[in-house]
Amino acid sequence: MTQEKILTTKEARKVLECINHMYPDAKGELVWDNNFHLLCAVLMSAQTTDKMVNKVMPKFMADYPEPKDLAQATIGAIEKHISQIGLYHSKAKHLKATAEILVTKYHSQIPQGKDKLISLPGVGEKTANVVLAEGFGIPAIAVDTHVSRISKRFHIVPQDAKPLQVEKRLEEILPRDEWIHTHHAMILFGRYSMTARDKNDPYSYLKCK
Repeated sequence: MTQEKILTTKEARKVLECINHMYPDAKGELVWDNNFHLLCAVLMSAQTTDKMVNKVMPKFMADYPEPKDLAQATIGAIEKHISQIGLYHSKAKHLKATAEILVTKYHSQIPQGKDKLISLPGVGEKTANVVLAEGFGIPAIAVDTHVSRISKRFHIVPQDAKPLQVEKRLEEILPRDEWIHTHHAMILFGRYSMTARDKNDPYSYLKCK
């Protein structure tokens, strides 16, 4: 069995620099207006598209402007707001439980610590990293399906790498001040340039001068 060849740090950095150049203005595409709604939007986005989440966010934000409003809502009412998105039953429970904790434990503020964020219902590594990066400007790399797939297609990480391993490898390759932009650029590259259906040589999708 042939051993998988993984790119060197220099080779991987060249690929990531190219992706960065392709999407110089890369940023998140979710709709939100404050860190509370950012947390809710990212929590909703698991296993569904940003486009679907963005359809429900305007009314969600208007009806639940603060954590206390969401904490006081019934599960049924929350489900009605988000019924268009996948896994809405469990997400409604997580949203309500998270809002209750924010009110009782954090004075309705979103905690900045990663460990505290991950302790909230329905919040994993990816969600916590998005909130840290987008909401607080704290360097973080959120590994979603696009970031993971691209890292594997270019052999930046082994094919069996778990999300946390992908995150750590990218952190090793990139300067800390590039973490936020690069993970957004990788998401857009995976969403619009080299989709999951594209099976050609991955380098054929790179457009660098």
